[in-house]
Amino acid sequence: MNLALWIATGLLALVALAGGISKTFIPKEKLGEHNGGKWTRSASVGFVKTLGVLELLAVVGLILPALLDMATVMVPITAVCWVLLMVGAMVTHGRLGQIKLVMLNSVYLVLAVFIAWGRFGPEPFS
Repeated sequence: MNLALWIATGLLALVALAGGISKTFIPKEKLGEHNGGKWTRSASVGFVKTLGVLELLAVVGLILPALLDMATVMVPITAVCWVLLMVGAMVTHGRLGQIKLVMLNSVYLVLAVFIAWGRFGPEPFS
């Protein structure tokens, strides 16, 4: 179970890293050119960058506490925050009729729920 939780956490951290880097460092106009970035057309630059930074912080919150064995409760808390972020993403993509992206976000949501459940429940770090 611990290995499965680490794999899920690593996958989610990679997703958060990719999303965070793109939202933080790629211009909003360029993001809006892609199907998955349609939502950025009506969002402010500050909002898009803030989401990017939050996703980069999620990478830190998912990995660093466990590696340093400090404040390990931050791993499942970060996973719960990711669930909330994915609910927002699913609503946003749903409004734009992007069902494939809603399904992809639901996969990320399930990973985060698994991590939160596992680390709060049967496989805590302590």
